Amino acid sequence: MTTTPDRTPPVDREEADLVVGRPAHHAAGLKAVQVSMTRAIRQMGVVKTARNLLALNQVDGFDCMSCAWPDPQGHRHTAEFCENGAKAVSWEGQRETVGAEFFAAHPIPELERRTEHWLEKQGRLTRPMVRRDGADHYEPISWDGAFALVAQHLQALDSPDEALFYTSGRASNEAAFVYQLFARAFGTNNLPDCSNMCHESTSVGLARTIGIGKGSVTLQDIHEADLIVISGQNPGTNHPRMLSALEIAKQNGARILAVNPLREAGLLKFDNPQKPAGLAGLGTSLADRYLQIRSDGDLALWQAIGHLLLERGAVDTDFIERHTVGFEEWAAHVRQLDRAAVVAATGLAWSDIEAAAEMFATSSRIVNCWAMGITQHRNAVATISEFVNVALLQGMIGKPGAGLCPVRGHSNVQGDRTMGIWEKSPGSFLDALGAEFGFEPPREHGHDAAAAVRALRDGRARVFVGLGGNFASAMSDTHVTEAALRSAALTVQISTKLNRSHLAAGRDALILPTLGRTEKDLTGGLVQRVTVEDSMSAVHASRGRSEPASPLLRSEVDILCGIAHATLGDRYGIPWRDFAADYSRIRQSIGRVVPGCEAYDEKITRRGGFTLPHGPRDTRTFPTPQGKAVFTVSPLQVATVPEGRLVLQSLRSHDQFNTTIYGLDDRYRGIHSGRRIVFISPADLAELGFADGDHVDLVSEWEDGVERRAQDFRLVSYDTPKGCVAAYYPETNPLIPLDSQALESGTPTSKWVVVRLVPRR
Repeated sequence: MTTTPDRTPPVDREEADLVVGRPAHHAAGLKAVQVSMTRAIRQMGVVKTARNLLALNQVDGFDCMSCAWPDPQGHRHTAEFCENGAKAVSWEGQRETVGAEFFAAHPIPELERRTEHWLEKQGRLTRPMVRRDGADHYEPISWDGAFALVAQHLQALDSPDEALFYTSGRASNEAAFVYQLFARAFGTNNLPDCSNMCHESTSVGLARTIGIGKGSVTLQDIHEADLIVISGQNPGTNHPRMLSALEIAKQNGARILAVNPLREAGLLKFDNPQKPAGLAGLGTSLADRYLQIRSDGDLALWQAIGHLLLERGAVDTDFIERHTVGFEEWAAHVRQLDRAAVVAATGLAWSDIEAAAEMFATSSRIVNCWAMGITQHRNAVATISEFVNVALLQGMIGKPGAGLCPVRGHSNVQGDRTMGIWEKSPGSFLDALGAEFGFEPPREHGHDAAAAVRALRDGRARVFVGLGGNFASAMSDTHVTEAALRSAALTVQISTKLNRSHLAAGRDALILPTLGRTEKDLTGGLVQRVTVEDSMSAVHASRGRSEPASPLLRSEVDILCGIAHATLGDRYGIPWRDFAADYSRIRQSIGRVVPGCEAYDEKITRRGGFTLPHGPRDTRTFPTPQGKAVFTVSPLQVATVPEGRLVLQSLRSHDQFNTTIYGLDDRYRGIHSGRRIVFISPADLAELGFADGDHVDLVSEWEDGVERRAQDFRLVSYDTPKGCVAAYYPETNPLIPLDSQALESGTPTSKWVVVRLVPRR
């Protein structure tokens, strides 16, 4: 057995004061308003707070850089944002800056000992910086010098496939389009993105069953549903504006079925801070039934629901006959269901499953929502396919108030994929791209996120370019990922703030500071705007209002076009400089290349933008090879763990968005001033001989025989199923093996990590 490096974790001084209180039973309310405004004023000042928050998610303002929940198409509140959206804006707009003096005073080895929270809290990056091979410090570099250095490394590669072009979901559609164009003009489809780590299982599962990897609902469908199912999702923390939609649905008579291992405040009750009753704590009860399922029991649960609906005859025969294939095979499979295996897999009583199925059987408009509690399992694609099976069984696609609703996390992760950020884009997209720009794009599939790490680790890739995000911390198997990045000849990070990826630096390393979503973009002497796509395929414009944090900042589009021109020059005649000077030129090309985006530049001038076409939703047409929606058969699996072991799932705190740590509190779960904690059931504490408050190391066990360890976590007794524990990421990412991935999609299995607890000496 080999062991990963066993390093003492960096600790914020505030974490020494960790306090565990009573978990909340409701989300938002007066406390949310107080937290939002206090933090915003402290970080941005009164004037900037008013300017930014009042423009946030408004038609003529800028899109929130946090989650991808859609904006209302009609009336919008003056304060059209949630607590965590306000945190994101405040974090980006803070007054402190990080310039050359900071890097001169802080060598990389010192910064490596700091936490994610401390690094980003230092402020906005203000100028391009370079770490030269062998140096311990970053030092200033000009923009032209930075572009030339990237070009030098790319042109020195033996093959274009030795370069990796990673994208975070915060990039705009315009930036994403020119980025994938540059990568393909350079000669590679190596376009890993953050979707590979989160909703890739959704994209695969939906594409193979309904023909398109996107959800089939609009915001109005949520309002009109009479049953909303929320699986593996915590909207109170991760998508807080969803709570307002759920409140409207409840007022319209909807019922909510929540399926989640932890009992989360955001699924229990919502105190709307924009209403007097919410501020007074007299909010809306949400979940009518709450199934605290064992981790990875969802496939079994949904097969059981299908089994019971068939038994009851709650079937839309007309829809099945006209619009689907594969029904008889699937029905024969679920009719043979082993009920005892379902109970073992889910940890639920059969009577509770029957009661949940009754909710389906007595509902005529059902929306099924899910997030990463579903997608980050080995059998995630099969589970999502089972969601589709049940929807097809009852005809719940292509009708008002019904459909499939994957709730994506990062603000434009869906838009990036629409724009071609994908390592395996279809031939039709590549044909259109080549026709527009006069070259033959590469056809061989490129590397996804995990394959990108393997390529760096094994010496098959030498340049890594990151458009936003924090790849080193977001990716699984942290020690392997960081070592892989450090082995690169060049790493390039296009960022707004300092993060750990800047410290996992290649032999040469660049930090290229970019404008934030909140800031004015006057590139080319024009007032530029960009576009984004939300979780429900709605596309709209975004335009920042604040002065940039530094006059040296450049937009994502400008940076990417500068790199592309320095590397490719006039090859193929692609007008990189014209694209940077006027983003409407990019949108005109988008309109000719991207399906559904015809007349793109004109459409985004409409108030509220436009919605991309979606065959299953709009016309009940399914662009699968069969020309119909597909029922699929998946074996029922009951995962087991060795005695004395537990299943760990990683999750976010309420003071967090992805790897960005805004603060050290998780108010809804009763955690204050700390992050290295493990939520564990009282039954597991007793059985394993631990007590609430004990400190342990987490050691993960996997088939490769490598012992992965994360040190010094405090145990917190919590309402979670026996055998299932939870802890925050990125602190637990070192425990997830790089090769432990969802079948078919390659998504890291962040919600199923077998661990043992080792007492701290």
